[in-house]
Amino acid sequence: MNIRLLWFVLLAVILIAAPFFTYPVTLMTILCFVIFACSFNLLLGYTGLLCFGHAMFFGGAAYITGYILKTTHISLELALLGGVGAASLLGLLVGWISLRRSGIQFAMITFAIAQFIYFIMLQLPFTGGEDGMQGIPRTKLFGLLDASTSLEFYYVVLAITALSVALFYRIVHSPFGEILKAIRDNEPRVESLGFKPERYKLVAFVLSAGMAGLAGGLKATVYQFATLTDVSFPISSEVILMTLLGGLGTLTGPMVGAGLIILLNDYLSSFGEWALISQGVILLIVIIFFRRGLVGELNALMWKMRTRAGSKGSASTELASGSPGE
Repeated sequence: MNIRLLWFVLLAVILIAAPFFTYPVTLMTILCFVIFACSFNLLLGYTGLLCFGHAMFFGGAAYITGYILKTTHISLELALLGGVGAASLLGLLVGWISLRRSGIQFAMITFAIAQFIYFIMLQLPFTGGEDGMQGIPRTKLFGLLDASTSLEFYYVVLAITALSVALFYRIVHSPFGEILKAIRDNEPRVESLGFKPERYKLVAFVLSAGMAGLAGGLKATVYQFATLTDVSFPISSEVILMTLLGGLGTLTGPMVGAGLIILLNDYLSSFGEWALISQGVILLIVIIFFRRGLVGELNALMWKMRTRAGSKGSASTELASGSPGE
């Protein structure tokens, strides 16, 4: 059996059995942030765009999804799609404005727009202001499947996360994804080949915003409330930390980073500011010692070991094939 398939089956078994041994809400939070981190990785890891305001898509979709569920009787998946659509439209607008610049200018423009969105959410009457939007219901999935309990809803979130990760994998390994990586590495050369990098970056930005919106909508239905924290800068900085910790430009890196940060925050939640201090320490350690992230460094180590094993094997073959008189 293929070793990758074996690992996949083992991971699937662990995820299916996990809610019977761990608090389902914590697991669902990790899954939501896995989607969020993948969306940010698509933007920074594969396109080279650093967004300082990614929480505006996450939190904005949380409010939109919650509002749809509270004011209508439509099914859960349609409300989530409404949040994804709103985040994608916001991403289109923000991308059209900010992609005129690059580097730190692009990052600061996204930060400024995110702060503007934050204060809009603070003032809008349906968001609940500083109290947040409370009592978001969980309607039936497809109008048929009841997911009112945390255990039942965990498997809904798990299925959506699996589909989102599969979509992310398909995007980055498609011809479109190859062009994004080429833009990240050498944009002038891509432009000289006849492509228009701005269009590709805008599409990537919209896709990233939509995935972040899906994560935000799911989180709102998991906790059944949405708050200003979801649209604030600390959430944007947290997803940057998750992606850097796991490894930029890797498939599993952001997933590992999301899991570690959420578990760490959950463990240190009773210690107040120590959670933020620990995040700062982790970021420093990653920047100094693990520049490629945990998964990136592990991949590099495995590649070196395979290279050494291959060189030793070829050397042994050459010695064995040599004549005794030589």
